[in-house]
Amino acid sequence: MGELHGKRILLGVTGSIAAYKCPELVRRLQDRGATVTVVMTEAAARFVTPLTLQTISRRPVYTQLFDPREEILHLTLVEEADLFLIAPATANFIGKAASGLADDLLSTLFLAARGPVLLAPAMDAVMWDHPVTRGQLRQLREAGIDIVGPEAGPLASGLVGMGRLADPEAMIAAAAECLVSRTALAGERVLVTAGPTREPLDPVRFLSNRSSGKMGYAIARTAARRGAHVTLISGPTALPLPFGVEVVTIETAADMAAALDKRFPDSTILIMAAAVADYRPKAAETRKIARRSEGLRVELEAVPDLLAQLRPDRPRQLMVGFAAETEELVPRATRKLRSKQLDLIAANLVGPSLGFDMEEIALTLLDRTGGVRELGLLPKTVAAGRLLDAVVALRQKA
Repeated sequence: MGELHGKRILLGVTGSIAAYKCPELVRRLQDRGATVTVVMTEAAARFVTPLTLQTISRRPVYTQLFDPREEILHLTLVEEADLFLIAPATANFIGKAASGLADDLLSTLFLAARGPVLLAPAMDAVMWDHPVTRGQLRQLREAGIDIVGPEAGPLASGLVGMGRLADPEAMIAAAAECLVSRTALAGERVLVTAGPTREPLDPVRFLSNRSSGKMGYAIARTAARRGAHVTLISGPTALPLPFGVEVVTIETAADMAAALDKRFPDSTILIMAAAVADYRPKAAETRKIARRSEGLRVELEAVPDLLAQLRPDRPRQLMVGFAAETEELVPRATRKLRSKQLDLIAANLVGPSLGFDMEEIALTLLDRTGGVRELGLLPKTVAAGRLLDAVVALRQKA
């Protein structure tokens, strides 16, 4: 059975060219076991017909607030739904939602919804980047609305940038996460590290790695959504700060060590997803190193293993590590699990086209009881949820 088996999803479709993807989205939601009811705006019907979506969903499609055949649709449709997904959500709809305007069936349903609501924005890059749009999205997040996407890529305008509707699998993963108990991690204080560190060579150069921080940020967002108090210690990234998460930004491994020393004792769960440098220049220059035709020799020194230095000071403090390897994945991860006295380790293969800066990841979870579980290739948002499921399972065994 699919992860959405038995769930009733109300799908709102607005007037974006991305609406042409909705028939496929409906089909994939159905494949996961969901029942889908569609509500469309008048503009949406210019891009995909109600008949098309009615045929695929095998349910009536609603377009009018004042339908003589139905009573109080704006109440009954949302009351019967487990999740209200609006995809695509145009800039116009986002503006109306943030302002509390209700001038058609879809916007009225939005204001009447009391269950989980998930928005999947889609618009041109210049609209997405506008400060008004960003402010409205921030306002919606603060009101408890979940948002998935958008993604970067070719746009209808011919530009390439941020604004494409999220991939259907990413929307399905986000929908499944919205339906997880919001109290699964209630009472937990989760400390997450993410991203790379930068070790200075001189005032303008540094040593770093390919980590984007996407996995750690996904874990932090998901833990917060499940009710935890989350602190994220983040190296340099280009990612938007996750809503509802306390963020501490750092630059070097020494910075991260100091942040961990301060915050680890108060945490109940530590998840070390950061790619901390293993080596750093033994001595950083105070001035920019001039170009030399004969080349340059740099002496490196080992960076202390931050995770190995941390020890739980309470019985119920869980320790989770990551192992990014290019070979011998399970044997190497097993050694790290034992040597660092971890409760759980998430291992993944990395390379030029694996792991770092990708939207998907293939994790293998190894726990202190000897369990080994391969998750397969998943969007990082989904993998974050599966990892936290494993953490909760270990907590219940403690």
